[in-house]
Amino acid sequence: IAAYSGTGKTTLLEALLPKLTEAGLRIGMLKHAHHNFDVDQPGKDSHRLRKAGASQMLISSRNRFALMTETPESESEFDYLLTRFDEEKLDVVLVEGCKNIAFPKIELHREEVGKPWLHPNDENIIAIASDSGELDSDLPQMNINDLEAIAQFVIQYVQEAKAPKSKEKEAACCDTLSPAFLSVAQGQEKILSLVNTVAETEACKIENAYGR
Repeated sequence: IAAYSGTGKTTLLEALLPKLTEAGLRIGMLKHAHHNFDVDQPGKDSHRLRKAGASQMLISSRNRFALMTETPESESEFDYLLTRFDEEKLDVVLVEGCKNIAFPKIELHREEVGKPWLHPNDENIIAIASDSGELDSDLPQMNINDLEAIAQFVIQYVQEAKAPKSKEKEAACCDTLSPAFLSVAQGQEKILSLVNTVAETEACKIENAYGR
């Protein structure tokens, strides 16, 4: 989900997530923050131990666990952050922010915010959700307030990404590259066509030789 600050990314996601989970999607969420955030509470044991010098602090309970890692040298790279998720337990990772990084994005746009459009200069935009009228763009367009339409787009996108390749295409590929999978009749036809091709080639060579 890509947009300028003030467009309502978090508000939209907060309303969108229940619809996606009701549809059966297991969702990971990556949010980019521009400030020095702290998810820990001063006075708690984990906060005290982290401030005492632990560069990585993992706290676990019966319901959840959280790993907090200090990165004073530089901000963690996007690709590295994605590896922190347990992909086997997720269907999709939604990202809020990181609009300057290359990955598939839905652009959010509100006219009142007064910011420029992203999609004319970002080929990674796959759809637009705005409160504007229909735009001159080939991208799928939705009303930013139509949560059902946005949810259906995300669900369909995930389903298409996870869909297995067509068996017909796989079979055609195998037939082309591996004659062992041809039927007996198909095999005979292929052999005869090769024999005929060789015979025609040799006949042409003899004819050219005598012609000279």
